[in-house]
Parts: sequence; C-alpha cells; structure tokens
Amino acid sequence: MQAGHINQVRRFNRLVTQRVGALENSYLQRGRPLGEARLLFEIGRPDAPDGVDVRELRARLQLDSAYVSRLLRALEGQGLVAVRRRADDARVRCVALTSAGRAERDTYDRLSDTLARDLLAPLAPPQRARLVAAMAEVEHLLAQSGRLAGLHGNLRIVVEDPAGADARWCLEAYVRDLAERFEGGFDPARSNPIALEDMRPPHGALVLARMAARPVGCGAIRFHDAGVGEIKRMWVAPTARGLGVARRILARLEEAARGAGVSLLRLETNRTLTEAQALYRASGFVEVAPFNREPYAHHWFEKPLAPPPGVEPA
Repeated sequence: MQAGHINQVRRFNRLVTQRVGALENSYLQRGRPLGEARLLFEIGRPDAPDGVDVRELRARLQLDSAYVSRLLRALEGQGLVAVRRRADDARVRCVALTSAGRAERDTYDRLSDTLARDLLAPLAPPQRARLVAAMAEVEHLLAQSGRLAGLHGNLRIVVEDPAGADARWCLEAYVRDLAERFEGGFDPARSNPIALEDMRPPHGALVLARMAARPVGCGAIRFHDAGVGEIKRMWVAPTARGLGVARRILARLEEAARGAGVSLLRLETNRTLTEAQALYRASGFVEVAPFNREPYAHHWFEKPLAPPPGVEPA
C-alpha cells in the first residue's frame, strides 16, 4: 500500500473529526460526548419505534460490549433511555428512548442539520454538489471496506443449537425481515413449519454465521427419509449482505447434508427474494415443479449431491 495513500487517509480523518466537532467534550454543545449522542440517534431510529436489542445495537455500531454498557448506564442515569429485559426472553436486553430522550434526539437532529448547512454554506452551488457527491462516494466505499474487513478477518460459520441466544436472535430476525419484504406480510404459523428439534442432529442442523463474534446470519437443514435434505431459514443481516455470507452458509449446510448421507437437497423461496433465487441457481440448484404446499413459495429448487470422497453411493 502506497505511503501517499496512508497520509491522505490520515489528513482526511484529522480534518473530518475537527469539522464535525468530534474532538469536543460536548458534542454540538449539548453537554455529552459524541459516543452518547451517536447512541441516542441509533436507539431512536424511525425503523425501530419500540427500541432495539442491545445486541443488535452493538453489532450495528461495531462497539465493544463493555463500552456500550457504560454509555447506556450514563444515558439511563440522565433519564434519556430505558433498558429492560424482553418479555419472551429474559436473556435479551432491549433499550428505548424515554420522552426526554426523544426530545433530546430531536434537538440533535436540528443541530446536526445546522452543522451540515454550515459546512455547505461557504461553497458555491457547483462546489456543494461536488462535496455532497464525494461524501456519498466516500460513505459507500468506507462501508464496503468495513464489511469486507470484517468478513475476511472474522467470519465464522458453525453448527449450533437452535435454542441458543444467538440462534434465536437470528431466527426471529428472519421472521421480521420476511414480514417486511413479503407482499401481505409473513405469518410463520401459516408457513411450512420447522421445529427446533428438526434443526438438531440427527434430524437436522442449524448453522450460524458470526462476524467479529456477532451473529450475522443463519441457515438450517432438515433431513427427510430417502436421502432428502430440506434447506430452511436462510437469512443474512442487512449489514452483511453482498459479501458472500449466504453462499458460505449454504456451503456449510451442504457439507452437513453430505455427512448425513443426503443425496438430494430441496428448498423453496418467495418471488420477492430475487437475490436468494440468484444464489441458489449459482450454487447448482435447478428450479422444479412444486413439491410441497408452502403458501409463501413461488419457486421450488432441487440439487443432487454427490457422496463425499471415498464413499460409494447407496
């Protein structure tokens, strides 16, 4: 890597931290540091009106667990957030803004808008357009850099018990994601069911993808008679999409299937999940006639599996 590139990155970092006020003890003159302000913004995002899981908050910001806990205690002490245990799983903590926290976040929004205007105001209109376009490009490339660094250095695909906290978090996120993406929503009670026991050996398996020790995806397989394996619950967190995580999950499920003597893999998917369809086709699955009555399915796929090396076909 060229020394000139390194020096440019360092100059850019110094300028940006100074111009956005990150060096000040009181971010935007509100009496708290940037870390607390950033946490308030994430907790109160419009797409999470009822708050957010602390685990998801840590993953989204890529912050150390102990540091996030300290920030939350400080905000809770100021009466800006409320931390509680989830009613259906006491192991999972959720955090939401209080009324005072929402008012504080609204104030930060106004001050942040003012800061943005102050950055742009000295520039002529063509310069503003250039700066905003450059910012969008830098944002895209930095996000891609961070995701790729996390993928190559920290991605782990492992078989786990489906009742574990991380597994349950992924499975619940899968349901929420489909409910948002499917036309008319998604009700797991109407779908072709798969019980936790079906995702444990010898009946099946569940694999988790972790990046920097945080769960970012899952997939399951259920073994049927006659050497058939059914792929279920394929999901990758939005922050990890486009990085090949789903492909790695699918490959790990195929490995588990071969180890269990499966000779044919099957799966179905919804028409809105175009990226999933592309993945399955690229992985050797072929679209076939419907083989079940899954109400949310529009495409059915199969893939024959060769036996592991040294194992004769049955």
